Amino acid sequence: MRLSTRIALGAAVLVPLLVVAAGVLLLPLVNSDLHRRQDAQLNARAAALLPNARALLAADSRGRPKAEQNQQRKVLDAALDAGVRVAAADGTVLLTAGTQPDDPRLLPADPGAAVTINQQSSDLRVLTVRIDSGGTAGTLWVLAPAGEPSEEVRAVRRRVLLVALLAAPLSGLVAFGLAERATLPLRRLGRRAAALDPRAGQAVFAHARTGTAEVDELSGAIALLLSRYEEQAGRTEQALDTARSFSSAASHELRTPLMSLRTNLDVLAAHPDLPSVERAEVVEELQQDHARMLDLLSALSTLARGDLVEVSAFGPVDLAELVDAAVAEASRRHPGTVFQAELPSEAKVFGWDAGLRILLANLLGNAAVHGRPTDGPTDGPADGPSEVDVRLRLDGGTVRLTVDDRGPGIPPAERIAVFHRFHRRPDSPGSGLGLTLVAQQAALHRGSVAATDRPDAPGCRLEVRLPLLHPDHQTVQLPLERDWLTEKR
Repeated sequence: MRLSTRIALGAAVLVPLLVVAAGVLLLPLVNSDLHRRQDAQLNARAAALLPNARALLAADSRGRPKAEQNQQRKVLDAALDAGVRVAAADGTVLLTAGTQPDDPRLLPADPGAAVTINQQSSDLRVLTVRIDSGGTAGTLWVLAPAGEPSEEVRAVRRRVLLVALLAAPLSGLVAFGLAERATLPLRRLGRRAAALDPRAGQAVFAHARTGTAEVDELSGAIALLLSRYEEQAGRTEQALDTARSFSSAASHELRTPLMSLRTNLDVLAAHPDLPSVERAEVVEELQQDHARMLDLLSALSTLARGDLVEVSAFGPVDLAELVDAAVAEASRRHPGTVFQAELPSEAKVFGWDAGLRILLANLLGNAAVHGRPTDGPTDGPADGPSEVDVRLRLDGGTVRLTVDDRGPGIPPAERIAVFHRFHRRPDSPGSGLGLTLVAQQAALHRGSVAATDRPDAPGCRLEVRLPLLHPDHQTVQLPLERDWLTEKR
């Protein structure tokens, strides 16, 4: 059922009920007004009759029959159409005329406001007045039928019912017309929404204000829904692209270690009597290829997590505390490396806790693996433990993290390429994704990363800058397109 039809039916039912309810409240008021008007007439009639009734009572007390008869005629003339009853103090009735009660005992003895006497024939409205004439007392009753106000009340009741019957169709038609006009913007919005293609996005749903608050709110809600749908569709497409890139990268990079695994397994299968020394070399190569594949898959998975992270994962993080924990974990993983940390008491950033841990683990791991000091410019690694200096300092509105090692450093021509995926030295045991993960997390946290020479000694410095936490800007704007797994990186 249409909304306008529902409104019309509701009005057709409600308006007559309201009319009847108003009539129910009005009838007692009308009845009271009619009684007051009738009581006013009785009081006026009693005021006109009272002098003659007082004279009648005085003539009766003095025993003057002719004067009494004369006063009776005057009382009758003044009574007109009202019922009159005059009685002496001892109860002797001196005069009765017009409407009278079926039982005189029903008449009230005490004077006061007019009252209604209920009897079988017809109800009476009676006003009692005390007469005092020169020490002689008596009572005057003025009576009128109470049925006349009741007739008027019944007339009002009939009119109320008639108005209620006429109001039902009339109010329904008026309400239908008004509802049709009021819901016109809603119907237009419905037609636009029905013809809308969600794939077209929010841009095609341009909203013009109609002046109707409910319609404008609904239109705004639809526009918001489309924007969220568009954003979610973009995130879904990005997730699919990330999955395709993950599959492509994994299949490409795993081809070489898988071929090496297959070759070594064929050697072991073809030569069961292989000498123990050579067999141990083949098994060691198998273990290295297996570890390389595990590292590669783990790094690709971590890179994909960074591509798919949501803003809701970010929050206030103490970077100094994370660096301290990362240094302790790196010392445990690389017992041959000495880590020295210089940290402030606190360095709050707005970041992704897991992503910052990934950044720190790869920074420190890269320094531990590639930061061993050399004997000379062309010599290989020197004996002895490698040393890594980690410093975290506050620099204005940013926090500056530097990781210095004593290794051969990075040639200037390769200082950008080292952050590209799968870039590694020929003798590197890693997957070539460690610094790519560092660059990804720095970008996600609105920061930067750079590779330079160590300023105070031979070696390499990796420097990461991140914005400090600002109480008024506890948020990040993640780029919708994040493509660290694609060929563009």
